[in-house]
Amino acid sequence: MMEPEPAARRAMNLSLAVAVALLALKTLAYLWTGSAAILSDAAESVIHLAAVGFATFSLRLSSKPANDRFLYGYERISFFSAGFEGALIIFAAVTIIVAAIRKWLAGIPLENLSAGVGLVAVAAAVNALLGWHLVRTGRRTHSLILEANGRHVLTDSWTSFGVMAGLGLVLLTGFRALDPLCAFAVALNILRSGGRLVLRSLGGLMDYADPATGRQLREHLDVLCRELGIQYHGVRFRHTGQRLRVELHLLFPYDVSLGEAHRLATTLEQRLPAALGMPAEVVTHLEAVEDHERVHEIRHYTGRPQ
Repeated sequence: MMEPEPAARRAMNLSLAVAVALLALKTLAYLWTGSAAILSDAAESVIHLAAVGFATFSLRLSSKPANDRFLYGYERISFFSAGFEGALIIFAAVTIIVAAIRKWLAGIPLENLSAGVGLVAVAAAVNALLGWHLVRTGRRTHSLILEANGRHVLTDSWTSFGVMAGLGLVLLTGFRALDPLCAFAVALNILRSGGRLVLRSLGGLMDYADPATGRQLREHLDVLCRELGIQYHGVRFRHTGQRLRVELHLLFPYDVSLGEAHRLATTLEQRLPAALGMPAEVVTHLEAVEDHERVHEIRHYTGRPQ
C-alpha cells in the first residue's frame, strides 16, 4: 500500500492548523459579544477540531499495508472516519440548539456585535477557501477522508455565514431574538450535512453498489473486452474509500491455451484502472465459454451475462 499522496497529507495538516486557529478566533468573538449564534459557531468548531484530529489519524492508518490480521489493509477506515465526522456534526447541531435555548431563556445580552461579526467574517472566508481546497484535493487523490473533512469545513463556513446574516439583522433591526433564531437555522443546516455523511459512511460499510459507478465500469469493460476478443459476466465491485475493488469472470473458448487466457486477463486487469481514471484493483476468474453455466450456477450481481 502506498503512502497517502503528499498533497493529501499537506491538505490534512493545513486543515488541522486552521481548525485550531479559527476555534480560538470564534471563542474570542463569543467572549466579546455573548452571542448565541457565535457560540453555536464556536461549538461547531470544537466538534470540527475533534473530527479533523480523527481524520488525520485515519488518513495515516489507511495507508498501512495489509498484514496477517488485516488481510485487505486498513483502507475502509475511510468510511468509519466519514461516519464519525458526520456523527460529530449531528452532535454539534444538537449542542447548538441546546445553547440557543439556554441563551433565549436566560435573556439575550449582546455586546460589541460589529467586532464579533468582523471576526466571524474572517473565519467564514478562511473556511470557505479551505473547504473548497480539501474537497478538490480529496477528489483528485480519491481520498474519502479528505473529501469528508472538506465538506465538514464547508459546513463550518456556512455556519459562520449564517451567523453573520443573523447578527447583521440584529444590528439593523435591534430585534435580539434573531440571534438564537439564527442559531436554530444554522443547527438545522449542519444537521442535514451530518446526516448525509453518516448515510454515505453506512453505504460504504455495507458495500452499496453505486449505479453510476456500475454503469461506468460496464461501459469500459464492454470496450476493453471487445478489443481483447473476450467475454465477461459476474461483475462485482466495492469501494474502499481510496480505490475500487473489482471482481469479474472472463470467458474463453476451450481451444485458447491457459497461458494466452492468463495474458489477456492480465492485460485487462492493467488497462481497466487507467480507463476508469481512478485507483482500482481488478481480480479475474477464468472460465470456459462452452460449459461455464453447467459448472456452476450463475449469480447475477451488478454485471450482466455477455
